[in-house]
This record gives sequence, C-alpha cells and structure tokens, in this order.
Amino acid sequence: MAVTERGTAHRRVGATLSVLALSVLLAACGALTPGSGYDANTGRPRAVPSATAVPDEDITLRLTFADAPVMVDALAAAFEKKHPRIDVRPEYTQFADYVKSLKLAMTSDTAPDLAQYAVGTDALARRGDILDLAPYREAYGWRKEFPAANLNQLTAGGGGDASDDRPLYGVPVGLSMTGLYYNRKLAAAAGISGPPRTLKEFEGQLAAAKRAGATPLSIGALDSGGLHLWAALVNVMMPPEEYRAWVDGREGATIETEGALKAAELVAEWAGKGYFDPSANGTAQVDSTARFTRDDSVFLVNGNWAAGQLVDAMGENVGFFPMPGLQESARSVASGFSVAYSISSRTRHPEAAGAFLDFMASPEAAAIVAANGFLPPDPDAVPEQTGVLGEVAAAHRKVVADDGTNQFPDFTAPSMLDRLRSGVQRLIAGRTGPDRFLREIQDVWAEHRAR
Repeated sequence: MAVTERGTAHRRVGATLSVLALSVLLAACGALTPGSGYDANTGRPRAVPSATAVPDEDITLRLTFADAPVMVDALAAAFEKKHPRIDVRPEYTQFADYVKSLKLAMTSDTAPDLAQYAVGTDALARRGDILDLAPYREAYGWRKEFPAANLNQLTAGGGGDASDDRPLYGVPVGLSMTGLYYNRKLAAAAGISGPPRTLKEFEGQLAAAKRAGATPLSIGALDSGGLHLWAALVNVMMPPEEYRAWVDGREGATIETEGALKAAELVAEWAGKGYFDPSANGTAQVDSTARFTRDDSVFLVNGNWAAGQLVDAMGENVGFFPMPGLQESARSVASGFSVAYSISSRTRHPEAAGAFLDFMASPEAAAIVAANGFLPPDPDAVPEQTGVLGEVAAAHRKVVADDGTNQFPDFTAPSMLDRLRSGVQRLIAGRTGPDRFLREIQDVWAEHRAR
C-alpha cells in the first residue's frame, strides 16, 4: 500500500514503541511460546479454523498497523460494539518504521494477532508466520463479499484468478490511491479555476501559484511524500504494463526507461524552480499535510487516506484530483493498493481474528472506510459521497475503470523504501542526477531478485 504516515493521534498508541521494542528483543532470542499459533507436535503453523463461531469469552486482539489511525479506531469501536467481549487494541507505527519492524514483530513470540499487509508480508507468509485464510474465504463467502481484483492482490502468487484454492493471506479493508489536493481559495487567488486536464496545464498552475507569492506544492519528502510525487509522474509517463512488470520482478524488467527518467527530471526541475517548500526534505508527510490545512500551499501530494483529516480541517475549501496525463484523453493511472489485514499464525484467537476480518465486509465498516476517504471494497454499500470525498471516490472509480491502479514502487523490495526516499531527497536537493537515481533503485531491484 502503499507508503504513508498518518498525522492523527489515537486512543491507544502509547504502548506501541514498548511493544515493538519487546518484539525485537524476543525475536532476537528466537523464542516461540508453547500454545501459540504453532502446532505443538509438528512445529508448523496451525491451519486457520473453518468455523465462524466466535468463542464466548473475554478476548483481546492486538492489531499492528501503519495506515489511517482514525479509521482503525472507528473500525475497532464498531466491531467491539457488535462483539462486546472482544477488545481490539490498535498499535500504530509510522509506515517507514512499520516496514522495518514488521518481520521482527511477526516472528517473535509476542507477535500481534492481526497485522496490516505491507512490504515483506509475502515472505512472512511463505515462512508460515501468516495464517492461510482460504478456509475462512469459503466459510464466510468472501468471494462474494470482496471484489476478486482485491482478493487477487492478497492471494499467493498474486494476479490471475483467485477462484481457485490458492492460499489467501489478507482481507481488503479500504482501497487507496495517491493524488493531489488543492486549496480552492488559494488556487482562485492565483487565477487557477479548477483541476488541470493535462500535465502541462498542471505545470502552468504551479508557475501561477509561484507568481502569486504562494508555495505551489507541499510535499513531505522526509518520509514518503517525495516518492509519491515521483511515482505519480511515473504513472502518467511510463506505460503501466512496463511499470507493473518491474514491480512484479519479471525477468528483464527495468525502471531505467524514458518515462521514469522524465519523471525524475521533472522532480528536479520543479525543485529548481522553487515549486516546493524550501524545507521539503526536512518535512514529514504528516507535517506537510498540517501545513496545507493552514493555507501554507496551493497543492499537496498525499493519498485518499488524508481526505477525512482535510475535510475536518478545511471543510469545502479542499479539492482532489489524480495526477493528469500528457493528454486530456489519457488513461487515468495512480498508485494504490488495498489497505488489508492479515492474521498471525501465532495468535491464540484465530476465530475472533477471523470475525474481525469478516466485519470489514459489513455495511458498518464500509461507512467508516468511506468517511475516512477510502473507497470501500463494495462502493455500492455506502451513499454517494459529496465534496472532496466525492471527488476522491470519482477519481478512484475512473482509475479502476481504466485499469490504472499501479502498486507503490516500494513493493519491489523490502529495502526499496529507504532508497527511494533518500534518492528523491537528493534529486530535490540537486545532489544526484535523474540517471543515477534510476540506476541506484534498479540496483536495489536487481539485488533483491538475485537472492
């Protein structure tokens, strides 16, 4: 899913760092707790039960995650209302730290019961640290509850048709995409009448904002905002099929293409023209979003996960559009992924965890997901949205209709996030060139595939 840090505090974050620290320590010791999700006789991960009955006992489920704290708290509260004896305890970590700590957390004997699917989850699944949810897929009828395309992303082998019996390692919660938000009042003051129809028109709007004395574009390049910008430009400059071959790790695939090079050149060019805040490289995405709410820039690079926060802070003064293509009639392409949750093979409560995942298909969950700017797996489960939430939903539907959903570039390798983040920072600062930037991330891709 891509890569984000959400800037909202929530009710149960306090224990996160201590939990992660303990997970790391225990993981280093290699300990496994008897009676965990592993079969005591075989030492292998036990199979998820196919029964859907939830035990009538007090149960605590720990959920580690990196996306949308407000949404997760609301989902947990709604589930707890339906199942009063189950306490869901969310443990939030910023995405960059989450990716780094996920393997250690999920292989320790203090592994959480549920975890957000992220880079590296596939490897954990192959190790047996993530439960195969195929029995629940049948017992709960998830093929009817969730779109096949979203289950396919979480099915062993990826892609193809998930109608067979291949292992399933996660359930989609909300669908994400990146794009650009704009401050309607600041845009109007700069002579910008609405969303651009082409990339060239968008460049003209950035220049107009600069002439008006405003910061044109806010990006939190300290973590993921910079790579979101580069990826958004790659999406409209590089044929999706070529890009997807690279993300999927197909033999002979490369990111050193003309389109990806032009995208990197634009990032460097826009930085040179002063279109970004001078402190972009030292600003986290959460802070760039907060500044945007205070009228500090005309445009903001972020994802639909920020829509709920922006609506609360800006009301009707915020709009959204995906990065426009080279031509007005161009295919609509954007980075996106299903925010999804998996079950640890070490959980003591697989039935309760399964019930929580099944709750993600409910109308109550769909309403919460939509209210936080995500598109629920079944968009027909909620009324049509208005304002910026409606614009996000409409943009997502267009991307889906155009088969334009590209996975985030850091999905190519567990170490890719750091290289992308630092590489874009150096592009912005003028400390590297576009050619070298692409060569370095292709090297990371190649090293990962060689293992």
